[in-house]
Amino acid sequence: MPDISLTVLVVLCAAAAMAGWIDAVVGGGGLLLLPALLLGLPHVPAAHVLGTNKAVAIVGTTGAAVTYVRRTPVRVGTAVRIGLAALVGSMAGASLAAGISSDVLRPVIMVVLLGVAAFVLLRPSFGTAKAGTPPTRSRVVAAIVLVGGGIGFYDGLFGPGTGTFLVLALTAVLHLDLVHASATAKIVNVCTNVGALITFSIQGSVLWQLAAVMAVFNLAGGLIGARMALRKGSEFVRGVLLVVVFSLVAKLAFDQWSG
Repeated sequence: MPDISLTVLVVLCAAAAMAGWIDAVVGGGGLLLLPALLLGLPHVPAAHVLGTNKAVAIVGTTGAAVTYVRRTPVRVGTAVRIGLAALVGSMAGASLAAGISSDVLRPVIMVVLLGVAAFVLLRPSFGTAKAGTPPTRSRVVAAIVLVGGGIGFYDGLFGPGTGTFLVLALTAVLHLDLVHASATAKIVNVCTNVGALITFSIQGSVLWQLAAVMAVFNLAGGLIGARMALRKGSEFVRGVLLVVVFSLVAKLAFDQWSG
């Protein structure tokens, strides 16, 4: 583990807990956790930051996925098929991530956030209606190829916002409400995290001791977030999504401008 102060460690653990909560409710916990790691570990190579982020996130995401499956109907078979495609895409993306610098990551994260904010604002009723009939075979295939393969590749290459993109894409392609899309996304996201983490581990790009400490807090946040999303419903999930997106856009815009 790199030589970091107790203050930085506490801040990183707090960020991990909040990221776990956000990720369980609406996805996108990496949009908080990854910038926190970049700021807290300024001299650590970007690939190690990305690998450590995956090692932390997989714990909270798995805890949230188990909570969702236990408490709400989820088409686990469909989610696993999408997840396997995402795992392959994630491993492919992660294999290219070693050449990505921190200076490139920050503006990419900001562009991603702005795209999410615009989409959610333009579709105020998106994901608030209850899920209807089961998705057709063609929609499931589209979800496997586009959502699984495409977003999985993005997750391995960059990572932040993957959960949010999964929720939005699953809602659009499979016509799920936001709660069931969040539940399905968690299963898929576990697969993408596994694929990316395997690749980062082979490359030796994971700070395991730091990840183990932060993962405990990430798990706690994920369990609490999943229970709140199930209890409060889609309107709550949408509200959290908007707050998270705009808060992070404002912060990253300030950082980019001031830099």
